[in-house]
Amino acid sequence: QVQLVESGGGSVQAGGSLRLSCAGFGHIWRKYYMGWFRQAPGKEREAVATVYADADVTFYGDSMKRRFRLSVDNTKNALTLQMNNLKPEDTAIYFCVAARGPLYDGNWYKPDEYIYWGQGTQVTVSS
Repeated sequence: QVQLVESGGGSVQAGGSLRLSCAGFGHIWRKYYMGWFRQAPGKEREAVATVYADADVTFYGDSMKRRFRLSVDNTKNALTLQMNNLKPEDTAIYFCVAARGPLYDGNWYKPDEYIYWGQGTQVTVSS
């Protein structure tokens, strides 16, 4: 059974760091594309990063690639998102997601490609 559960959200000042974690992948661990989306108030969902661990392929959103790092923890079957140099515009609810794929440059950022979604965790960055 797949039940994605996020943890690690919270409040931080601009320039700070947070580490999000997601568990509950069950039988799809490493078999599906795993990643994160975010949604700020009044805005559409935005792709943050996605990984296909078995192929060592990772996608990042343009504004995140230099500050965020996605990694897999095979000892805990958990997906982690390390977020550094956070900015107020990073404030959003962050959702853990999974997609069967295949994903590539032209579709990895589309929410409809992802069939599993967690409940989300709030990240608030103050200036």
